[in-house]
Amino acid sequence: MTLRRNPYKTCIATLAVVLTALSSAIAQESITLEQAVALTLQNNLQIKQAQLSESLSEENLKESKLFFYPTLNAGGNLNFNFGRNVDPLTYEFVNQQTTSSNGSLNTSMPIFQGFRLWHQISQYKYQLEADKSNTRKIQNDLSLTVVTTYLQVLSNEDLLLASQQQLELSRLQLDREQKQFNVGSKTLADLSQAKAQFATAELNVTNALNQLEISRLNLAQLMERDPATPFTVVKPVIDQIGEINSKYAAAEIYAKAVDNYPDVRLAQNRTLAALKAVDVARSSLYPRLSFSGSLGSGYSNNRQRLVSRELTGQNAVIGFLEGTNQRVLTPEFANVMEKTSFKDQLDENFNQAVGFTLSIPIFNGYSGRIGVRRAKITHQNAVVTEQLARNNFNKVIYQAVTDLRASQSRFLSATSAFESSKTAFDAISKRYDVGLVNSLDFNQAQTDLNQKQFDVIQARYDLIFRNKIIDFYLGNPLTF
Repeated sequence: MTLRRNPYKTCIATLAVVLTALSSAIAQESITLEQAVALTLQNNLQIKQAQLSESLSEENLKESKLFFYPTLNAGGNLNFNFGRNVDPLTYEFVNQQTTSSNGSLNTSMPIFQGFRLWHQISQYKYQLEADKSNTRKIQNDLSLTVVTTYLQVLSNEDLLLASQQQLELSRLQLDREQKQFNVGSKTLADLSQAKAQFATAELNVTNALNQLEISRLNLAQLMERDPATPFTVVKPVIDQIGEINSKYAAAEIYAKAVDNYPDVRLAQNRTLAALKAVDVARSSLYPRLSFSGSLGSGYSNNRQRLVSRELTGQNAVIGFLEGTNQRVLTPEFANVMEKTSFKDQLDENFNQAVGFTLSIPIFNGYSGRIGVRRAKITHQNAVVTEQLARNNFNKVIYQAVTDLRASQSRFLSATSAFESSKTAFDAISKRYDVGLVNSLDFNQAQTDLNQKQFDVIQARYDLIFRNKIIDFYLGNPLTF
């Protein structure tokens, strides 16, 4: 027993799926192209990494400017010595525990370093601009990717709608063939052709739906959205085909856009930074002069001072009288000592120093000159890289203009082919209704019409995309 597939149930099920999708789409978030680009630029992790690199370069620039200011540092130490040792403040040998401390305030300032600091500031400025250009480059690349994916979603939506319409036509055709077969007007071969056409239409709907889901997933991932959160894209209202301008001059576009194109600006700023690196390396060949100064004081618990002298009541012999040999006596005194206070020692031990340091490079294994030659080679490489960036952008512009013209020709050809195929299908349909055309020719004409409609949809969005690329290179916003 052969099971027959009921086309009515299949079409009803397909219609139910479409209605369910439409009803769920009503409650979904609608995203315009501008919002898609903004969300991508806001959430993309590559952009955040590039912005962090910008922040690091900005801090390097701030630090290089502060190198002109004098440094100021304070320091101190506390020492405990046991047994026989030298008091660090009195320089006397003592055989007891000694506690000492020192404090100092030091400053230094570069006076001349071969203009190294000035060149470093310029180098960091160009490096910061290069990082900013790199961020804009990533933003531009992602923006173009978003536009491509967004238009792919719109194209797949139109392809799905066209496939659903073709499925409905195939269902009607199958219904008609079934009725005519039942009354004996059509053969089993005609009915089989209609069923095959209906199955092909169902497959086209399934493929179109899968492609649409994949393009939506890609767009959601670009925007860093949860793929499980549904959304719809807003179709532009303006007829973009009427606004296409294919008379662009590639040379004019290049001349207008090259200086602002992020890839070229990135290479240009890196070239300038490499040139300043040569000056920084050359500064190592010059003498260096710096100033330094210090203030300091200290304390020791063994430090003592004389308070008074008291008679001991005893006399000491200091000599003898000549001839009589009589002793000469003098009274003895005892020194009364006390420990010097911390405050007094700070005042007594207070010291100051200023000095200048001159360093003249004479021979250091040619490290300075090798560093200069290495920096020059790096600069030459940066110059070549910049020229490559300019050449590549020139190729991109010429390719974009060529693609735009080819895309417009393709769209016009696809539209003309679709209109011709539609006219031919209408004629074949009328002849088929009166039995002058067999089902094989009719189904072939319908398949050809379906393919021509798909070609028009794809060519239409490809033309819009090619035109948007030119606008983007000219600095125009990515809007519809």
